[in-house]
Amino acid sequence: MSELEELMERFCPSGVEYHKLHQVAEYEKTRIEATNIDEKTYVGVDNLLPNKQGKIDSLLVPSDGRLIQFLKGDVLIGNIRPYLRKIWLAEYAGGTNGDVLVIHITKDSLDSKFLYYCLSSDQFFHYNVQFSKGAKMPRGDKSAIMEYEIPLPPPEIQRKIVHILDNFTELTAELTAELTAELTVRKEQYEYYRNELLTLDESVKIVPLASIADIGTGSSNTNEALDEGLYPFYVRSQEPRRKNDYEYDETAIITAGDGVGVGKVFHYVEGKYALHQRAYRIHITSPDVLPKYYFHYMRATFFPYIEKTMYQGSVASIRRPMLNAFPVPVPTMEDQLKIVDVLDNFEAICSDLTIGLPAEIEARRQQYEYYRDKLLTFRRK
Repeated sequence: MSELEELMERFCPSGVEYHKLHQVAEYEKTRIEATNIDEKTYVGVDNLLPNKQGKIDSLLVPSDGRLIQFLKGDVLIGNIRPYLRKIWLAEYAGGTNGDVLVIHITKDSLDSKFLYYCLSSDQFFHYNVQFSKGAKMPRGDKSAIMEYEIPLPPPEIQRKIVHILDNFTELTAELTAELTAELTVRKEQYEYYRNELLTLDESVKIVPLASIADIGTGSSNTNEALDEGLYPFYVRSQEPRRKNDYEYDETAIITAGDGVGVGKVFHYVEGKYALHQRAYRIHITSPDVLPKYYFHYMRATFFPYIEKTMYQGSVASIRRPMLNAFPVPVPTMEDQLKIVDVLDNFEAICSDLTIGLPAEIEARRQQYEYYRDKLLTFRRK
């Protein structure tokens, strides 16, 4: 029998009482002057991070007016778009606005960290979303939130559960940091070797892209995408959509023509596909250039090239002449084959890591959520 089970048997053998939130806590109503807070102690809804990741310091602090006070140990919940799951256990006193709910404990026997763990559960956020109001910018229903039920075991059991979850949280955070660092190192390693391979001798002939490729755009719009279309539909993002008809049947390199993906989004496609009207296709026509070699070269060097000449309007974009003039070195076919072989193999390894490590991080997060919910589920008294 574990220590927690022994405590349960000792203090609540017949089960645990559940209380509605308004029976053990209330919304803080005390106001403070904005002049009394700073970047650290002001917490707006934008400073709360999604998915229960805590908070960051504010970049914009109100200079006047009165704010809602919060104290150390209060639970702050973002009340706009509750599906973002924004929550923070206050580590110090400060002020916030009406878009953040400040839940202050009124029952002495309730541990603030225990309450935080109860309210950071997916079960609570599902409940909050269910009762939220508004379509474009939903808000949590403050009355419904106060009707949410939480368990209230004896303080000894609350403290033990908090201790277990604190340790589990720390271990999960450490593992996530290690896996994230590993992924970053692997990406940097790949980029280093790729750049080394693509640093060619000065004697290698350089030609403009237009002389070795057919360059064009698509004619499709994003709203034509289907959930289960027959063909890949390349838009301006890293994730392709689907369509039931195609525009091209070829080997090509795809890149975004405008938006946040300019110079960063690249696809290598073989076969039939549809293309967005603001995405470019580059079909290599020269027998002296391997399409896959050009794909690797463009992905490594195109962004620094267009960064100097890119059109900076309301949305960053590239123009056809910029693509036409893009300088492409053409090494021997033997060297191109070597570059493609090395980078394809290295990319496959990095791709496995890119998929595997985030999946491992997500698995650890789900494991944490599972054990937390299990620890916070009791037989009702």
